[in-house]
Amino acid sequence: MAAEQEATRPRTGSFTQTKPKVLRPFNTAEVKVLLLENVNVTAVEAFKKQGYQVETFTKALVGDELIEKIKDVHVIGIRSKTKLTKAVLDEAKNLMAIGCFCIGTNQVDLQHAAKKGVAVFNSPFSNSRSVAELVIGEVITLARQLGDRNIEMHQGVWNKLSKNCFEIRHKTLGIVGYGHIGSQLSVLAEAMGMTVYFYDVLQIMPLGQAKSVDSLDELLAIADFVSLHVPETEETKNMIGERELNMMKPGSYLLNNARGTVVQIPALAKALHSGHLAGAAIDVYPKEPAANGPNFNEYPDLLTAKNLIMTPHIGGSTEEAQSMIGVEVSTALIKFINEGGSLGAVNFPEIDLRAISQDDKDTVRVLYIHRNIPGVLKAINEILADHNVEKQYSDSKGDVAYVMADISNVTPEHLESLYNAIVATPANIKTRVLY
Repeated sequence: MAAEQEATRPRTGSFTQTKPKVLRPFNTAEVKVLLLENVNVTAVEAFKKQGYQVETFTKALVGDELIEKIKDVHVIGIRSKTKLTKAVLDEAKNLMAIGCFCIGTNQVDLQHAAKKGVAVFNSPFSNSRSVAELVIGEVITLARQLGDRNIEMHQGVWNKLSKNCFEIRHKTLGIVGYGHIGSQLSVLAEAMGMTVYFYDVLQIMPLGQAKSVDSLDELLAIADFVSLHVPETEETKNMIGERELNMMKPGSYLLNNARGTVVQIPALAKALHSGHLAGAAIDVYPKEPAANGPNFNEYPDLLTAKNLIMTPHIGGSTEEAQSMIGVEVSTALIKFINEGGSLGAVNFPEIDLRAISQDDKDTVRVLYIHRNIPGVLKAINEILADHNVEKQYSDSKGDVAYVMADISNVTPEHLESLYNAIVATPANIKTRVLY
């Protein structure tokens, strides 16, 4: 080939592939990574181990500062505060991938990123244990009114009482959403002696003695504690309102560690002040401050409610969860940069091929991101026709499609013309060649 391969990582063609140009191999040391919002050190170390250039910031960047920093980078890693809008993404000429080192991806214009050939990865499951443990702590705290007693003690008030304070043993926990968090919570709650019921739109095998119910209404009517663990979708928006709260047992408790849009806050405040609910725990809100400090002033009715635990979206804020998120997202990003695999992308076709063997010195991997229109595969296969296609995989998602193909018997003379022919196709969004 035109340049020797490294023993441990692939070389790639140029990162700016919108027009035909001289294809030159280069080292992964040329990959630039920008990490914002104090992304965990596990990710920093993973990228540096690959030889990438890594720049880190402890804060989110906005406006001109963000645009200036993102102009030349190939990978950007963010958490929840940095907003990657269409205007920002249009300035990121070399950007290949975005890592959201958190669960949500609302801070990114996913559709526009996909149209620019930029894959977005997140970490939907790494904080599952942290959230499940928080819920158990909240259940006990609510059952014993520990939050109110703590506030009173800080005010110099001694208020020793047992009325309306309970053990959680033999109480019923209703879990809405039995995914990674809900199922872990189920196991922990059962170990504490609770009876567990759950409702999910999918048919999921229960763990332990947990039992599924057929509807949300049925769950609300039987549970002493209702814990929400659903994603943010059109179906879950305002899922819990006045009607649903009135269906809950008098003296029951609601816990929301899912998404802020799932619960209608005015209805919750009303249920707490009326005494219909004995308490609640809220970690997420429809509107959350962009920075720490005295910025939380959207929900004054909640601040005066009794036996209400309010936390600032800290469900996954543990050292263990952040470490796992750093590993999970950086692994996905490195695989995409080094090998082209897009498994786990939230806005992009998910495809992968096994790595090219280091012995296959005349084999190259073509990564072709293109508009999802008729006739593209025919055109690309005609370009590849003079070579042996060892492996090929294609898939589409919405307006964007992705082809991975390993082709052999490629000489240095073939490489340039092959690359330019692919880039020149009308559907091309972004093309890379790994060799």
